[in-house]
Amino acid sequence: MSEATTNVTPGRKGNLTGSARKLKDNAADLHNLIQKWERLNDEGSTSAVKIVNLVLNKKSVSEADIVMEGDSSADVDRPEQSLKQSHKELEEECHKLNEIVDKMANIVLKMEKMVHAEQGICELEAFQYGEKGTPAPLFHTWSTKQFAEVSSKLYESYKQELALKQTILQELAHTPNADLSMVYLSSWLYQPYIEDRGKLLMESLLLETGHRPV
Repeated sequence: MSEATTNVTPGRKGNLTGSARKLKDNAADLHNLIQKWERLNDEGSTSAVKIVNLVLNKKSVSEADIVMEGDSSADVDRPEQSLKQSHKELEEECHKLNEIVDKMANIVLKMEKMVHAEQGICELEAFQYGEKGTPAPLFHTWSTKQFAEVSSKLYESYKQELALKQTILQELAHTPNADLSMVYLSSWLYQPYIEDRGKLLMESLLLETGHRPV
């Protein structure tokens, strides 16, 4: 599960303008998007667990029904109502999970736009000052190119994670195998493409832009 989250608000210092202002705002926005992603991941994990339980329960009910059909002496009502209710709940949870993945896709799209914007800043600096960029760093030590590189690395990891989430979404409700379902649930929760290094990059970005005290 994710840790307690705190939004970062872009600062309003009057001495920050132009590229510095944009980079600082982007750092805050990126942090807040990642916090939103983590909340969505927790919500999605809850729905995914429910989907797996419903699918496995549906399978067990169906198998019990087959056994009863083969036993002519069995005078037991078939659990048709239970199956219908289970199917309805399954559809609802799949819809919830689909909405969560759509929101995650929107987060990744916003990250992509940030990366393009920062690459544009780098191109502008290269045009104004040459390939080395500005003669002095905009904040503490990072060059503008480093901001773009960090944002790009974070974007790529979340882009890959989104692709995994989309695969899990497509397969989860159609997987009656319990072991495979557990693999999907574990992959959803622990997010293999979002490594601890990404968290370190985000914190470094916040430190460099002054959102975290040095």
